[in-house]
Amino acid sequence: AAAFAPNTVGKTSISALSADLTTEIGAQTPLGLFDPIGVLGDPKNGNKEDFDRLRYIELKHGRVAMLAVVGYLVTYAGVRFPGAENIPAGFAALPEIPGMVWAQMIGTWTMMEMANGGGKIDGSDNAGTQEFPGDFRNGFIDFGWDKQSDAWKRNKRSIELNNGRAAQMGILALMTHELMGNVSDILPLAK
Repeated sequence: AAAFAPNTVGKTSISALSADLTTEIGAQTPLGLFDPIGVLGDPKNGNKEDFDRLRYIELKHGRVAMLAVVGYLVTYAGVRFPGAENIPAGFAALPEIPGMVWAQMIGTWTMMEMANGGGKIDGSDNAGTQEFPGDFRNGFIDFGWDKQSDAWKRNKRSIELNNGRAAQMGILALMTHELMGNVSDILPLAK
């Protein structure tokens, strides 16, 4: 009868094991692993699963912020899609965007989220083929990534993470200066 009893030993996920978070991508000089309020706990013996979830969220925010900075600068310079020539730049554009455009944007965001991760907050893709949280190739797109060395991949991931961090600060600064009314001082060539 003992042979048919359920196993009482719990399964442990590899990603839930403790890890030295000070060696992760993004823990770079001069700050190392920057966690001033201790969200991750002990960085030498941290929860890898929690770290991966937070890293995915940081990466996603960085990607959105990179798009936001470029979009802000392009529209502030006067570039518009045909039919949207009269929509102003910055916060003034929000009430001017037609309802159907909002619906299309929300539909596009929803489809992108479903295609890339099914709304999962852990950064995994639907195909289960990701190398790291935020890798949305879904076993389909490669562009030569798989042919590169691990050091090259680590370098490129570090560059993306740092650019995302800079973009988050950049869009925050642009929004702050717009609210202060002095965007034209920092973007003097803009229209």
